[in-house]
Amino acid sequence: MDTEQAAAETAQYLTFTLAGEEYAVSILKVREIIRYDPTLTTVPTMPAWVRGVINLRGSVVPVIDLAVKLGVPSGAITNRTCVVVVEALVNGDHTVAGIMADSVSEVKVLAPGDVEPPPEFGTPIRGDLLKGLGKIGARFVLILDIDRVLSTPAGV
Repeated sequence: MDTEQAAAETAQYLTFTLAGEEYAVSILKVREIIRYDPTLTTVPTMPAWVRGVINLRGSVVPVIDLAVKLGVPSGAITNRTCVVVVEALVNGDHTVAGIMADSVSEVKVLAPGDVEPPPEFGTPIRGDLLKGLGKIGARFVLILDIDRVLSTPAGV
């Protein structure tokens, strides 16, 4: 197997925790990770899952409270709370947004055989928002379809 073929068969995921569960997003969607700054600018009339906006090197970037968006309990803001800046396809448009995470864990490489289809039941969020379950050793992480998560209206 050459290097190019191996790369086509594996994928890297950034793992992070949210409400005590471990989630992952494709590293190809991640632009950067920044510390959460509670002084972000709130915008009136925004949905509850939009915490506000930040100035990221001159660009206005919305910050999404992923816990509220997914309908899971929000964690306390700590010094490990961070914003994962992602580039997603939201309703057909390339969009840069920050998603809040309780903490970021690591980047994991998963082979296609390490990703199982999302289960029909038993996950804290809707199955259609997941790309699958990633096997990391003896545990599983919920792999988010971040394009779908950010395109879905409130109340997911």
